[in-house]
Amino acid sequence: MIELGSCRLSLVDDGDYRLDGGAVFSAVPKVMWEEYKTPDDFNRIRMATNSLLVERGSELLLIDTGIGDRGGAHFRDIFGMEDGATRLPEQIRQAGYELGDVTHVLLTHLHFDHCGWNTQGDPPKPTFPKARYWLERGEVEHARHPNVRDRSSYDPVNWEPLFEAGVVELFDDQGSPIEGVEAIKVPGHNADMCIVRLDGGEGEEAVWWTDLVPTAAHLPYPWIMGFDLFPVTIMENKQKWLPRAAEAGWLCFFGHETDEPVGHLVESRPDRYSSEPVSLPSRLEGDER
Repeated sequence: MIELGSCRLSLVDDGDYRLDGGAVFSAVPKVMWEEYKTPDDFNRIRMATNSLLVERGSELLLIDTGIGDRGGAHFRDIFGMEDGATRLPEQIRQAGYELGDVTHVLLTHLHFDHCGWNTQGDPPKPTFPKARYWLERGEVEHARHPNVRDRSSYDPVNWEPLFEAGVVELFDDQGSPIEGVEAIKVPGHNADMCIVRLDGGEGEEAVWWTDLVPTAAHLPYPWIMGFDLFPVTIMENKQKWLPRAAEAGWLCFFGHETDEPVGHLVESRPDRYSSEPVSLPSRLEGDER
């Protein structure tokens, strides 16, 4: 647990999965990216499915909800998911909360690896029974009518039951579910993805990069993913946001980083940033509240 002013932050995850390293680093040569991420025999690298709990007063917000539990054996094999991993609902409990404690769920976007625990069961119902789910309007519209390139990233079971249950809050470009938490549309990975800025007061701020900077290895401006639909746009937005985060000393959270998911940015040389890791307590040790 991290104290950020008047906010208490707990990093949780839904277990690791694996993606092709070439796809994760796009035009970056393997001889360069494998210095940071070791591929397996299928050229896949480990990717985390991090989420963030933000407690402020009586409110508890969850940013992103992992992959979920609907994938069968073939799905788990393709993505190299290991049996026995501690999944998001249990990690939330181990952080000292119950699913019914979550009052808001904020989705950075609706790709399957970021919203899989939005719903559960058959028929599917909201996983977090007392929460309002915050979604960017343009992302919902695109998810309902995806193109050939990104169709496989979306599954309506992850959001349509939320609309049926009447628990969705839509926002345009920017949304603030609770005090000090602001989702900001930052295109590049897709057209409507949002990063999340956190302001705990007392001059303490943080940012949830989601897929703008999925891992700490993606901090160099040209190091982007092959999944990014608008590569030039994402590089321009990294040039906008990374210097700001470094100058202001924001605590940075990397949504897919397995080893050092939290850190402060430092300018190691002109226009080149790296992350100085921040040590965290074990995610499997619940905090006393």
